[in-house]
This record gives sequence, C-alpha cells and structure tokens, in this order.
Amino acid sequence: MDDRRAQADAIEGFAADLRELRESVGNPSFREMSGRSGAISHTTLHEATKGNRLPSWGTTAEFVKACGADPAGYRERWERANQAVRSAGATEPAPAEGRASGGLAAPVTGAAERSAVHIAIEPPTAEPPGEAVPAPPPFGEAGDGVPPASGRGRFRLGRPVALALATAAVGVGTVVVIVVAVNRDSGAAGGGAKPSGGVSKAALSPADCPVHATNPAPAPPAHKGDVAAFIADITLPDCTRVGAGKTVTKVWRLKNAGKVPWEGYSLRRLDVPQQADQCQTISDVPIKDTRPGRMVDIRTVITTPRKPGLCYVRFKMVDAAGKVAFPGSRPVNFQIIVE
Repeated sequence: MDDRRAQADAIEGFAADLRELRESVGNPSFREMSGRSGAISHTTLHEATKGNRLPSWGTTAEFVKACGADPAGYRERWERANQAVRSAGATEPAPAEGRASGGLAAPVTGAAERSAVHIAIEPPTAEPPGEAVPAPPPFGEAGDGVPPASGRGRFRLGRPVALALATAAVGVGTVVVIVVAVNRDSGAAGGGAKPSGGVSKAALSPADCPVHATNPAPAPPAHKGDVAAFIADITLPDCTRVGAGKTVTKVWRLKNAGKVPWEGYSLRRLDVPQQADQCQTISDVPIKDTRPGRMVDIRTVITTPRKPGLCYVRFKMVDAAGKVAFPGSRPVNFQIIVE
C-alpha cells in the first residue's frame, strides 16, 4: 500500500509540475500546444496533466518544449517519478502520441504519432572556420556527380528484406514505419525508403547487427544544390552493447557539403508511435544552423528498453518546413544491442 501511495504521489506531483509550467506561460490551449509541438496530440498533452499515469519522457519533452522551456530542466524530475513508478511494480510509461499527419509537408494517411526524449546540440569541434575537411562521397543532388542510389559511398548495401510494416507515401519520399540512425557505413542524412528497401522489425535481433538495407529510389534533393555527407559516429558505433533501461547519448557528425545553408533543419524519427520494446528518442532532433562547407555534431539522448534486443532506429533530415531534404538517400540510423 505504501508503494502504491508513493507511486500515486509521484505521478500527481509530476503532473502538478507540468500544470504549473503551463500556467506560467499563460495557459495556452492544448490544441495550441500540439500545434507548437508538431509531434504530440492535444489529448495526449491534456492527459499528461491529469495525474492518472506518468507520461512517457517523449510526451514530457514535447509538453515542455511546447511551453517554450528546456526539457533538460525536467529530466531529473521525470526520472525520479519514473523510478517511483517502477519501484511500485508499475509498467513502463506508455510512449508518446503525436499528430496523425506525422508533421511532414504532405499528409501521411494513417501515420502513427510521435514520441520524444531530450536532445542537445553541440557545436562542431573538429573544423576551424573556413577550413576544408575531407569528406566521404556526398549524397544529394544527382547533378553533383553522386547518384543518390549508388552502391558506393558511406551507405552499406545489403540483401533486400521483405517489409513487414506499413509504409506511407510522403511528398517526395516514402516513410517506412520503423526506425534506424546513422552508422559508420551510412550515407548522407535524410532520404526516403522504398518498401523493398525496408527491414522487418519483427525479424530483427542482436544477431542481425549490423542491419543492412537497400537504397531508396533515385530522387533529387528538396533544394537544388543541397548535399549532406556523413563524417563519423562520434559515439555508439554500430552494434555497441548497452544495458537495458539505460540512458546514453548518440552523436553523429555530418557535413553540409552542398551550397544550401541548413537553417531550421532537423532529423525526424520514422517509427511512430514508439513502443516499449524500442529505444526511446525525441521525435525531431534539431540540427544547429550549418553553413555550406561546415560540419555539425548532432546529439540525441537514447533511453534503452527494459528488455534485451536490437534497437535499429532511423531518421530523415527535414528542412524548416518539414519537407524531406534528401528523398534519394538512406535514412540516418543507429544500431545498438540492448542486453
């Protein structure tokens, strides 16, 4: 009984923190907050303030961002509340929900909703201003001499695997309802994935790491002259082993190898809604504004699930309007083994 009381107090206390935050910014409507987030439905945001259950960290991060605050300031409070819930034998908080449209430029019929985890961006550290840095073959505009669907470059080629999950056509690309993030052999950020290039999530296990995927159909970038090049996995290279229920940080280094400034760009996660057996991340990982010729480190916090398995998570680079920047390139992905 004491454990249940502690659980209820932790959930209600955290809900009170969220209500107080919302009140401090003028009590915007939940629909308005949902619009600001672009990733979470108004009903999910409302539910987070009721104190019936602890919202997932994804929902919490989107709630806080919609109030104009930094999710990092609420992470420790959420962790304490989550620990109280787990100690009382409760199940893991439900994943966050989002808009059915998926927040992309074109509607996604039946697309699932999003979840989140706090991320932060660090400035590039390896390139002095104006200094040219050798980069792997870029992916972007075909006119730049690198066919987006080429088997060469940083993306690994692999055997086609039957897609077991639904796909949804999105403007210039196709969203596959599973996730992945950049690895050492992954190509430029962003890009679509055709059904034949997907991987059945149900079939994945640690034995499948590293996961191979086929190339999407050739397509030009959303903005003429835009090119992205993968530089390195700064942390968590493919098949890194991480304990269950841990929080770790993934950092990719990319280079703006084209002629288009990246302003308001982000990496958008593809598999939604996030399930309890998946690694939890923020739905949109912001990319620091990056001038052509410069590199940028992109950082996201990952919370591993409580059960062992393989986390294979994918993102696409999108512009400030939510349009897929590189539909002809494979998604950015990470692959970690949870044990």
